[in-house]
Amino acid sequence: MSWLVRVDHITYACEKGMIEKWAWYHLEVEGGRLVTRIDDVDPENPKSSMKLWCIDFGAFGIALVEGIDRAEKSQVTLFADCHGDHSVQHVAYDTSDLDKFMDRLQQYGCNPLGEPISKKDGFGILKQLFCKGYSQLSASETQFAEYVQRPRSIQEELEVTFSQKAGKGFYRQVEEATAKGEITTFTTFSAMPSDWLPPAVELPFSASRNPERVTSEEPTISQ
Repeated sequence: MSWLVRVDHITYACEKGMIEKWAWYHLEVEGGRLVTRIDDVDPENPKSSMKLWCIDFGAFGIALVEGIDRAEKSQVTLFADCHGDHSVQHVAYDTSDLDKFMDRLQQYGCNPLGEPISKKDGFGILKQLFCKGYSQLSASETQFAEYVQRPRSIQEELEVTFSQKAGKGFYRQVEEATAKGEITTFTTFSAMPSDWLPPAVELPFSASRNPERVTSEEPTISQ
C-alpha cells in the first residue's frame, strides 16, 4: 500500500528581496492564490526569523520563505546562500495516517527532526512532522522531508485541532538543531537488506484505482 496520498506543498527558500518577485510569478503567471502572508514568523526572536507566504493551487500549495537576519543569519538565508534563490528547501507529503506512518519511520530507522506538531498553517488544519536532513550539511542548509496529515472530515478536524501533541514550531526546531551542530541524517539505510533488488515494474496506483482505464499494455522500462 502507498502511505503517501499526495504532495501537500513545496517550500522554496528565497534570497533577500526576492519573495515578492517569486510571489508575483506564482500568482500572476501560474495562477495561484495568496492565502497567507506572514512577514515575520518569530518577531520575538532576537537572533533571526523569516517571512512566510503561502500560495494555494487547489490540489497542492507552494510556500515561499525569506530570511530575516538580526543578531545572526537566518536559517533561510543560510539555505539560500548554499543552494541559490528559489531553491526547494523541503517537500511536504500528505499521509493517510501520520501516527502510524511515524511508527513505520521508526521501524525503518528514520529520524524526525523533533516532536510532531498540530496547528493551523497557511493551507488549513494539519498535523506535521519535520524530518532530519537528507545530507550531512547543517540543519540550516540541508534539504529534508515533511510529512503531514490533513483532516478529511469534520470529526478528523476536531481530533487534529484539540488533540494537539507537544512540539515547537518548524523555525525553532531547525534553529535549535543548527545551534547544536546536529548533522545526523534522516536515514542511514541500515534497515535496507544487503541483497535488496528493485521489484518488477507495475501499473501506477492511479490505474489500480481506476480499473476501467487499464489497458492490455504492459508497463515498460525506458532504456
